[in-house]
Amino acid sequence: MFVLAVLCLAQENPPAGTSGSSSSQQTIPVDQANAAKAKAVLDQAIKALGGDAYLNWKDMAAEGRAYTFHHGEANSVGTQFWRFRKFPDKDRVELTKKRDVIQIYNGDKGYEITYKGIRNLEGKDDLEPYLRRRHFSLDMVLRTWLNQPGVALFYEGQTVAAQKQADQVTVMNNKNEAVTIYVDINSRLPVAKKYSWRDPQDKERNVEEEIFDNYRQVQNIMTPFDITRLYNGEMWAQSFLTSAKYDQNLADALFDPQAANSSKKK
Repeated sequence: MFVLAVLCLAQENPPAGTSGSSSSQQTIPVDQANAAKAKAVLDQAIKALGGDAYLNWKDMAAEGRAYTFHHGEANSVGTQFWRFRKFPDKDRVELTKKRDVIQIYNGDKGYEITYKGIRNLEGKDDLEPYLRRRHFSLDMVLRTWLNQPGVALFYEGQTVAAQKQADQVTVMNNKNEAVTIYVDINSRLPVAKKYSWRDPQDKERNVEEEIFDNYRQVQNIMTPFDITRLYNGEMWAQSFLTSAKYDQNLADALFDPQAANSSKKK
C-alpha cells in the first residue's frame, strides 16, 4: 500500500572504499527520500504548533461547550464543560453548569462521578472509545509516537482536507497502527487527522477523523479552539473552547475518583 519508509535519512560517513565527494552524489533511495519529506512536513507542523513549548507542556485546563450528533444531525443543545488534562494519560471532564457530572480517566481506567457516587467506566461503549481516541490523538502521535523505535513515516502528496490544501503524511508505529495527518501548506498547522481500526466483534473497519480549526496562540502554543469529530464519514461530535491555559500545576488528586467524590459531597 505504501512504499517502505525509514526514519534514517542518510549516512553521516561515506561507505568504505568511496570518497566523501562520490558519496554526496549518490541518489538517495526512494524510501529514504519519502521518509525525509514526511519528517520535514511533521517538523514544520511541530514548529508551527509552538516547537518546544508545544512538545513540553505538562498540563492543560480548558472551558467550552460540546455537541453530539446522530446521523449528522445535532441531538442536543450543547453541554458546558471544564476539562483538565495531564499529559499523557490523565483527563478530567466536568459537565453541566453545576459541574455535577465528572468523568475521570487515569491510565487505562475510567470513572464517572454523579450524585449516585462512583461508577467504573468499562467495555466497548464507555471506556474503549476514549482510550482509542487518546492513543491515536494528535498530541500522542507528535509527542510520543515519533520518539519510539520502529516508527515509519510516509509522505503521500498534497490533497484537500478540511477545505484546505494540505500535505498528507502517515505515521505508522511498530505495531502497524497508522495515523494520517494533514498539514496546511500555508500555515503548516495540522488541519485534520484520520485513523482506522477493526471492530473485534463484527470485523468491520471503522474510520475516525478529527478536524482542527480556529487556532489561537495560548502561551506560545497554537491551540485549536474548534474540533469536529467524524465517525465513518458522519459528524458525531463538536467542541468549541472559550478559554485554555497550559501548565497550571494540576495536582494528581484532581484525577483521583475517590478524592473527586469526597470533594463533590462537600
